[in-house]
Amino acid sequence: DNQEEYLDQLQQYNLTEDCPIFEGLFEFCRLYTGGSIDGAVRLNHQQCDIAINWSGGLHHAKCAEASGFCYVNDLVLAILELLKYHARVLYIDIDIHHGDGVEEAFFTTDRVMTVSFHKYGDNFFPGTGALRDVGQGRGKYYSVNVPLKDGMDDTGFQRLFKPIMTKVMEVYQPGAVVLQCGADSLSHDRLGCFNLSLDGHADCIRFMKKFKVPLMVTGGGGYTKSNVARCWTYETAAVCDQKLKDDIPLNDYYEYFADGNYKLKQPHSIVDNMNTKAQLNVLRQSVMEHLRAIEHAPAVQMQEIPPDHFLPEFDDNYEEGDPEDRISQQERDQMIVGDNEFYDDVGERL
Repeated sequence: DNQEEYLDQLQQYNLTEDCPIFEGLFEFCRLYTGGSIDGAVRLNHQQCDIAINWSGGLHHAKCAEASGFCYVNDLVLAILELLKYHARVLYIDIDIHHGDGVEEAFFTTDRVMTVSFHKYGDNFFPGTGALRDVGQGRGKYYSVNVPLKDGMDDTGFQRLFKPIMTKVMEVYQPGAVVLQCGADSLSHDRLGCFNLSLDGHADCIRFMKKFKVPLMVTGGGGYTKSNVARCWTYETAAVCDQKLKDDIPLNDYYEYFADGNYKLKQPHSIVDNMNTKAQLNVLRQSVMEHLRAIEHAPAVQMQEIPPDHFLPEFDDNYEEGDPEDRISQQERDQMIVGDNEFYDDVGERL
């Protein structure tokens, strides 16, 4: 209601156009970001082998601005949590859009390797993720970009994904893996232009599971809501080594799936694959050359593990007093003043 009063701040933090403000925005950010951080904490304490947060994976958000429907980059915060216990963390992105926010956050460090398979060119958002973008400083060659063209299908995608990820796991030896599974790389997506099936998409999860490294799986983009639901349901089953029937059972949202005749799996779109076999071979060889520049997995100096911090719950029933009211002596007695404070009225309530 009062957003016009804060237009300068909204523009400063890019809270316009594709990142609009809406009622409940802060709670939304708290929930999806907290889910990814909690998943990382559980992986750190070996409370699970695989953590899932389908509401997370908002990979475009930057340190000081929102971008591409992403407000807070939960992936970066989860990776920072994993780095408390793991010397190296690997981030993989199979969303059709480049994972620019995560890459930017770790572009100059060797403690996080980012690998993104995405559409590149034709002014496609966000316009980053060229093959030549490999990191800087200590992070040189630890950013891996696999730029693709329209119409990418299962066969071509796996021809790149499996050998590249095998080599990455061999040379980098991560202690944990974060896999962003944006569903907009599926066939029939309203904004995407790839032609992946549910199996082609989920095969990435199945393949990474084989390395038996702590794994976090998140959601991401996806603009055909029925197919997003199909994708992440199917991939939850893949994580749990379960098989699902192709007929979608009756449920409260059954009619949403009439677009696919109430089936789980959908046929491929009839589109041309602009990625030729020769081009994919050259792309794979180029990526492999970058990876060969990494002589060995980088070491990390031993240090004290930071504690796990949990944000306190907000009390919705708490009513802040009138700042004009005088503080009673009893309330003053309940204050603690630090030794380094120089004002009598500055304290911290118990």
